[in-house]
Parts: sequence; structure tokens; C-alpha cells
Amino acid sequence: MKKSGLDAIDVRILSALQTHGQLSKTRLAEIVSLSPTPCWARLDRLKAAGFIRGYHAEIALDRIVDFTRVIVTVSLTHHRKADFERFEAHIAKVDEITHCVATGGGMDYIMTVFVRNVAAFETLMAGMLDAELGIDRYVTYFTIRTVKAGYPDLAKLHAAPPTKPSIEES
Repeated sequence: MKKSGLDAIDVRILSALQTHGQLSKTRLAEIVSLSPTPCWARLDRLKAAGFIRGYHAEIALDRIVDFTRVIVTVSLTHHRKADFERFEAHIAKVDEITHCVATGGGMDYIMTVFVRNVAAFETLMAGMLDAELGIDRYVTYFTIRTVKAGYPDLAKLHAAPPTKPSIEES
């Protein structure tokens, strides 16, 4: 069963926006093979329903400024709700941390940090440790280059899961 209630045309519209960003009514309609007026009506419905969070430009940051991107895994000392809330509230206020996901398994969080240099990263981490956020340990990975970056294939994720072969087919 589909969680969203979206049909194939809605998925094509969202996929086009995910790939190309904000598009004109005519161009979007061409990409999804629908006439402009119904395409725009669907887009308005998708926006109103909260399926589109915003439009963003992909900036060539490396052409503007030298920076260091660091991936940091963090494990907290304690695992109470208040510990997670305190850590997450602090992270939300740190501009240099652009992504932070809570994980299950060996580490509690994986963060992506953008700073000017290693010294700036050291200062940032010292501040987090001084803030007594309950960090037990953290592991730092300085990135060398981006191998792949993108978005999931929305149509593929939205498609019905493959069925298991029946006993007769095996």
C-alpha cells in the first residue's frame, strides 16, 4: 500500500522538480507529458499538501571559498530522551553542521560539518565538548572528494515492491 496516495503523474512532477528545481509551467508540463493547466493544478495541490518543502540552487561552493568538509560520528554517554533532546537542540543552532542524522547501531549520530579549515573544526568540537552535551566519543572523517551525491529515484521508491515468487514458481 502506498503511504502518500500519489499517482504516477504526481511522482513524475515531483521527480522533475527534484532533478531540475523550479521550472516554468510549460517546461514542467513537457517533462511530465501533461498539458500545462492540469499540470499546474497538480503542482498547486502537491505544494498545498506539503510534498514540496522548497526550491534550492546547487552552489559550486569550491569555486567560491576554500573549505573543509568533515563527517563526524557521535556516540552519547547516556541514551535517555533528555540526552538526545539536549544534543539535538544544540546541533540545530550550529550553522557549520549542515546535516545530522540519528542512527541505530554503534553510533548515535552522523553529522556533516563545513568549516574553513582544520583549526576551525577543532574549535567547533571543543565548544561542543565544553557544552556538556553528553558526548562519549566521536570519530572524525575528513573528506577528500565527493564520489556521488544526489537524490533517491522517487519513481523507483514509490513503485510497488517486487512480489516474492510463489512456491510453484520456485
